[in-house]
Amino acid sequence: MSLVPDRIPPGRIKLTYDDYVGLPNDGKRYEILDGELSVSPAPMTQHQIASINLTMLLYQFVRSHRLGRVLEAPTDVILAETTIVQPDILFVSAERASIITDRAVEGPPDLVVEILSRWTARQDRTTKATLYARFSVPHYWIVDPEERTIELYEIERDSYRLATKESGAATIHPALFPGLEIPLAEVWE
Repeated sequence: MSLVPDRIPPGRIKLTYDDYVGLPNDGKRYEILDGELSVSPAPMTQHQIASINLTMLLYQFVRSHRLGRVLEAPTDVILAETTIVQPDILFVSAERASIITDRAVEGPPDLVVEILSRWTARQDRTTKATLYARFSVPHYWIVDPEERTIELYEIERDSYRLATKESGAATIHPALFPGLEIPLAEVWE
């Protein structure tokens, strides 16, 4: 019996989670976005500083109030068999904790945070924003450590509406976490 197909399938080949787990562990960040492979180099230091600081602020608040789980990259989020992402930071509420499995977060988190870098900014603002909205991620934050801004988006039907944008040393009060104050100066330092 021949394993060679008798015809070439039309259109693009869509990669799946099975293809994803076979990718090399070489320090690059791999994601599959609607069946297409996306590869990014390791983030720059300014990105990582903002990521760690924001993660800590969210983690402390979420944990002390028993609201759910805050996770950071690299954590796989399987939105579909052909859409596997690694957001910089994500939050899953306690009520939805069952989507956190041993292998990944299997379903849309309550919050996804992407921290912009030179090579991911366009993708984070377009491709990923569209995907997260399509999979009904309720809250999407975009952090720009270079411009020192944070944008908080909320899902509205099938796209995101900007709820808040702050910069510099302002303090934000995210609607998702009543009582939480995030002094942006602490995110950038």
